Amino acid sequence: MCELLGMSANVPTDIVFSFTGLMQRGGRTGPHRDGWGIGFYEGRGLRLFQDPAASSESQVAQLVQRYPIKSEVVIGHIRQANVGRVCLANTHPFVREMWGQNWCFAHNGQLAGFAPLPGFYRPVGDTDSEAAFCDLLNRLRQAFPEPVPVPVQAMLPVLVAACAQYREKGVFNALLSNGDWLFCFCSTKLVYITRRAPFGPARLKDVDISVDFHAETTPNDVVTVIATEPLTDNEAWQPYGAGQWALWCQGECAAQGASECGTTE
Repeated sequence: MCELLGMSANVPTDIVFSFTGLMQRGGRTGPHRDGWGIGFYEGRGLRLFQDPAASSESQVAQLVQRYPIKSEVVIGHIRQANVGRVCLANTHPFVREMWGQNWCFAHNGQLAGFAPLPGFYRPVGDTDSEAAFCDLLNRLRQAFPEPVPVPVQAMLPVLVAACAQYREKGVFNALLSNGDWLFCFCSTKLVYITRRAPFGPARLKDVDISVDFHAETTPNDVVTVIATEPLTDNEAWQPYGAGQWALWCQGECAAQGASECGTTE
């Protein structure tokens, strides 16, 4: 399996602390040695870093840890390959342009026998994850054929229905964004924490690093971090249940619910 990392914030925020913890799981404290990637939205742009090497040993990952990029929406991923070769083309997150926006997607899980319908978007690599991402975008293009951005509230039924169907094929924990919002779907395992005033200290589980968020933030900051497993051991992370989804905007939960299909373990 793989692990996910997402962030939604109401001010440009660096994710170096959480990213540093996650990178340890790519070969040092965890088995996810088959590549990693992280995308930072900056306005309409998307700054993407990827490497098919183990994140705990990657010089590119070390560069990102030394380079505190500030963003309001971030999607990250570390990979333990089960479908598809270990190569750059199969490294998450995956990115496509739609309606003049950069769409970014990462997935944790396996989809048995998944065969997407033909459409405008096609995978470059050979993972079930990228195939599902292309299928999801094709569904949105089909549901909303006008070449203009669609309000996310109108898209939610299509997103949730698609994720519920993917979940019937296996395990589908996923993060998706177009830069304005962050959508997450839980099939088996996903947790989140929202940090707001009064801020306190946090300590990573996977490496001896702590931070005092009170000294790094303002009283108005709101930052939500989503991960496969809690990244800190002194904070109360909230778990999602199977089939639950949420839409995050500016660090706050804008919508949430649960799909109705049967649970796949």
